[in-house]
Amino acid sequence: MGDSEDDETPQLSAHTLAALQEFYAEQKQQSDLGENDKYNIGIIEENWQLSQFWYSQETALRLAQEAIAAAGEGGRIACVSAPSVYQKLRQLHREDFSIYIFEYDKRFAVYGEEFIFYDYNNPLDLPPKIAAHSFDIVVADPPYLSEDCLRKTSETIKYLTQGKILLCTGAIMEELAAELLGVKMCKFIPKHTRNLANEFCCYVNYESGLDCGL
Repeated sequence: MGDSEDDETPQLSAHTLAALQEFYAEQKQQSDLGENDKYNIGIIEENWQLSQFWYSQETALRLAQEAIAAAGEGGRIACVSAPSVYQKLRQLHREDFSIYIFEYDKRFAVYGEEFIFYDYNNPLDLPPKIAAHSFDIVVADPPYLSEDCLRKTSETIKYLTQGKILLCTGAIMEELAAELLGVKMCKFIPKHTRNLANEFCCYVNYESGLDCGL
């Protein structure tokens, strides 16, 4: 009788069980993040399969300060695939700025309405509340060093920005970045919490303090 009762008990498929466990893990992570620490860089771990590499504290601070200066008082800032900069911006308690994080990784949905799901393969698939040319500056870090990724991300950048662009990507993308976005390489060299194999650079299309080097 015991065997027949066990047979009648509903069983979850392996796929459904895995999805449920992932959901509960995400819920626990969100509940564990307090208001004071949820903007800490590294609080959400890097996922190398998504080509995620967080900036060092110093680099994130420098880029956040640059974005604030470029946007101006009460400005709007878009962080496209650049969560470290978004986190540092919010850590600075700049409530007078409007800041959005455009990310493929849905773990960043912990940031509520400021999180915009973003897949560079569909560069203009954005919610209606994100109007064209509605950001004073776009800070972008395309996840992959490929022509396809930069071309598609550039479509998003040009749609979002009123003009100013701060791009972080590999040195090998310099020529293509200039062609697509009219940006020039800065003297400032961004650093990551882990050393990357490829030389990494900043590019802007406006007069920037990043040209002053470190």
